[in-house]
Amino acid sequence: MPSIVDRLMHKIRRALQHGRQLFKVLHQFSQLQAQPNPRFLVEWKDRWLHLRDATATTGFDRHYVFHTAWAARVLAEIRPTRHVDVASSLYFVSSISAFIPTQFIDFRPAQLGLSSLTCDAGTLMQLPFTSNSVESLSCMHVVEHVGLGRYGDAFDYDGDIRAVTELIRALAPNGHLLLVVPIGGESRIQFNAHRIYTHEQVLSMATGLDLVEFALIPDDGSSEGLVRNAAPAQAAMQKYGCGCFHFVKRAHS
Repeated sequence: MPSIVDRLMHKIRRALQHGRQLFKVLHQFSQLQAQPNPRFLVEWKDRWLHLRDATATTGFDRHYVFHTAWAARVLAEIRPTRHVDVASSLYFVSSISAFIPTQFIDFRPAQLGLSSLTCDAGTLMQLPFTSNSVESLSCMHVVEHVGLGRYGDAFDYDGDIRAVTELIRALAPNGHLLLVVPIGGESRIQFNAHRIYTHEQVLSMATGLDLVEFALIPDDGSSEGLVRNAAPAQAAMQKYGCGCFHFVKRAHS
């Protein structure tokens, strides 16, 4: 554990770095104001400083970049005629609606005006679809939140199980479900943010479904950000990985 001196020195270094960056930005601002033939109005009151963006690489949220990239690739492979997404990333539905007619369902509906994309109000506890009717369905980085009260929903310890059950109810026989949740070697709740599941837990919720693919976004993405067709043993090595499950609903016998 760092000592008090170590922590103090770290704060001093951060302050010096911040000061150098601010000095550089002030110099750049003065250069802008000194332009002999200005095309833009430059005033200090309009400043919008970003002092930490000059990084060696572009940072990003690995879970959200990779799980939506995985889902888009799966949809490009299965080519559904229509896709329904429940409460996942708006960036995802906005993008895939360019090549797949898409319906987005959320209990806090988004006001997006895009062709081939409709946005409707609905809840994971009661989806606005008849049973066995949806050909292609996704619910990604969502069910782990259900029932924890974070987004104003009713508190329900088993809310995630009820949500997955409702997704399965709406899914058509031979229909595809893309389900994404945090995954690790130990199931736990990080209250009131989300649940983290084991691979086995997710499969146990997927009653009547067959697993087509399990993809993994591991904790350490230094070598590979998205591992398609990952092994369950790889999921068990994670603390806060991201599990991407492609299921197909079994046809009625």
